[in-house]
Amino acid sequence: MEKNNTSSQNTVDNLFAVGAHFGFVKSRRHPSHKPFIFGTKNKIEIFDLEKTKMSLDKALEFVKELGAKNAPILFVGGKSEAREAIEKGATSLGFPYVAGRWLGGTLTNFPEIRKRVNKLETLLSQKEKGELAKYTKKERLLIDREIERMKIFFTGLSNLKEMPKAVFIVDTKREYSAVAEAHSLKIPIISLVGSDCNLNESTYPIPGNDASKASISYFVNQIVSAYRAGQLNKAQ
Repeated sequence: MEKNNTSSQNTVDNLFAVGAHFGFVKSRRHPSHKPFIFGTKNKIEIFDLEKTKMSLDKALEFVKELGAKNAPILFVGGKSEAREAIEKGATSLGFPYVAGRWLGGTLTNFPEIRKRVNKLETLLSQKEKGELAKYTKKERLLIDREIERMKIFFTGLSNLKEMPKAVFIVDTKREYSAVAEAHSLKIPIISLVGSDCNLNESTYPIPGNDASKASISYFVNQIVSAYRAGQLNKAQ
């Protein structure tokens, strides 16, 4: 029991260290967050990190189950504070990600999105092999522009070979389109959600600071580690 208490306190200490306890001003708080607010400091609401840890633990158990099945997760976080962590976390597992603007139909019109990803991969392959040399200089310029434009939207989706078994989202309020598509397909949502988000929109919401790089990176790393732990447990 003492070991579990120590582990629990270490997690809370780590959450505090990365600033996971910071919410927003009270006027921005979504009603669903009321039970998770500890108090207010300098007009900023403070999360009860013990409750944040409990929510995190539930989410990580689910992620471990996914890892044991090698079930793919789509990582989503388009705001500037989240992009680097989302891309790094997803690519470390070989998973797809959206670290920019969500394209409508990414999930609900998956076959069309897959066609566009395939087109990008074909153009990149042709360019690498020098097969675009047959075109005029102007045509190659236009193709290069198309490649660069498509890379912005589709590079992160190259590993989206099948429908994900879960979606991990940073800030469900911002990523409302991703939330809506996941709901329509009944795909579970794991999320890091600030105090302005609706907790009820996620299957496994984690109330915490979704507006700082340090906090977001911590939670993304926790998701990645839990998935790997699930894979390792299955392998043993």
